[in-house]
Amino acid sequence: MLRRLVLRDFVIVDALDIEFAPGFSVLTGETGAGKSILIDALQLALGSRGDATAVREGASRADISAEFDAPESLAAWLLEAGFATEGEPESRLLLRRVIDAQGRSRAWVNGSVATVQQLRDIASALVEIHGQHAWQSLTRAAAVRDWLDSQAGVAPHALAATWTHWRAAQKALEDATAGQAARAQERDRLAWQIAELDRLAPQPGEWDELDTEHRKLAHAQALVEASQTALQALSDAEPSAETLVSQALSALDAVAEFDARLGPVCDSLRAAQAQLQDASHSLSAYLGHTEPEPERLRQLDERMSAWMGLARRFRIPPSELPARLMQWRAELDQLDAASDLAALQQAVALAKKEYLVQAQAVSAQRKRAAPILANAVTELLQRLGMAGGRFDILLEPLDDPQAYGLENVEFLVAGHAGSTPRPLAKVASGGELSRIALAVAVSSAAASSKATPTNSAPDTLIFDEIDTGVGGAVATTVGALMRQLGQRYQVLAVTHLPQVAACGQGHWVVSKQALGDRTASRVTGVQGQARVVEIARMLGGDPPTPASLTHAREMLDDASAPAGKQTSKHAAKPAAKG
Repeated sequence: MLRRLVLRDFVIVDALDIEFAPGFSVLTGETGAGKSILIDALQLALGSRGDATAVREGASRADISAEFDAPESLAAWLLEAGFATEGEPESRLLLRRVIDAQGRSRAWVNGSVATVQQLRDIASALVEIHGQHAWQSLTRAAAVRDWLDSQAGVAPHALAATWTHWRAAQKALEDATAGQAARAQERDRLAWQIAELDRLAPQPGEWDELDTEHRKLAHAQALVEASQTALQALSDAEPSAETLVSQALSALDAVAEFDARLGPVCDSLRAAQAQLQDASHSLSAYLGHTEPEPERLRQLDERMSAWMGLARRFRIPPSELPARLMQWRAELDQLDAASDLAALQQAVALAKKEYLVQAQAVSAQRKRAAPILANAVTELLQRLGMAGGRFDILLEPLDDPQAYGLENVEFLVAGHAGSTPRPLAKVASGGELSRIALAVAVSSAAASSKATPTNSAPDTLIFDEIDTGVGGAVATTVGALMRQLGQRYQVLAVTHLPQVAACGQGHWVVSKQALGDRTASRVTGVQGQARVVEIARMLGGDPPTPASLTHAREMLDDASAPAGKQTSKHAAKPAAKG
């Protein structure tokens, strides 16, 4: 439910702060006063397109904030998007939109920076707006189908996903059939390359191992000679390094007791003596196991030559041969899979079956819901001045299944008894279209109110002059229907009809005021005598006359009377003349 709307420097509003209540509320005002300005502001807070014209002349920016009761259906989304707040009531949801004088826009959700798209993502769960041209959507196939699906509980995205999967499988089969010759040629090329590398059977890391061993064997004689020279210097020569260190240590040991500073030097010499002995032993062991291996060196030369030959042929570094072999094998597997027409045909058949099962279930849902909803709209049309009129929903089978299902959906209407229902756009007048749109909106809300508690339908309905083109007793019925909806929803209606305004449980009046050289819009809550005066003005009494004031009081009394006790004499009474 919409709790609060705060505007700053929006169009002709300098500052406005309105708190809304449950039930049915109306917004009225003289023509040109800007009755729809609040709806426009709310739509911006919900992510609609905005530009610099939203900023009041002379101001730097327009600032719109809307506070809602957060529906449970958005809890997971808010948490995942990082908009769940700590220390604030979990039931509150604050949306804010700022547009500067250059048309740049910023958005926030619960105080955290958001994108305009994120505002749009949550809008449908908060508010449902029926504009004064709502009837236009009744002639658009997609909008009509979406309306029926929402009432029938259809999940169109799930059906579209299976359709996309089916079409993708079909395309894979078509591509495989069309490209068989090219794939056969590519397969032969890959098979030859793989065979060439398979003869070498290169292993990951093998090239580095070959190179290391080859360098060692290629320099085996030099390694032996250098090791012998080092061993001679360490222990075999006269004097050797070991002998010299031993002599130095003996000389110092003899006098170290006379000066403590020589102790560390002796320790260092003992450590050096041990290290020299270790080095001598290691060199002796190395020379005992190292000798030239010409046969092994020849084998390494041949193996490395084979690696380098294939590397030059395929123009890649030798170390990359194992990875390229794995890549070609994977590509060959993909080609074999793409060439398996039988498997692709089976995949198409399975995908089609999955789609048809789901599409037929959707068709069944539509067929069950269509007559129920058509009867509900038809019943409302009788109360809205179209006695004998009939509303039908046509489900026309498609020759070619689509992402949305196996049938098109179209609204048909018969304007009077005895006539055959025909496409709505061809037979309905402007006034009839407005009443049909209102009946569709009311029946949609009524159907949603009977849904399960998990239904994500919004709790706030807004009717923006959707009652255009009706009057008299029909207008009274419109007001009564909206008041009835207010028992289940929060309903806000922008209206010019006194009969509708009188049915409101809350009433706001929009007016213009001259402030120096500019005009500002004001929104004032009215009740008591002030509300009587406003209803009288809407009846045509400006300034109000005793007759129009009396008529207004009677309408308000009648609208607030218990169901079944209202009178109709006031609803049909003509407007008082000033």
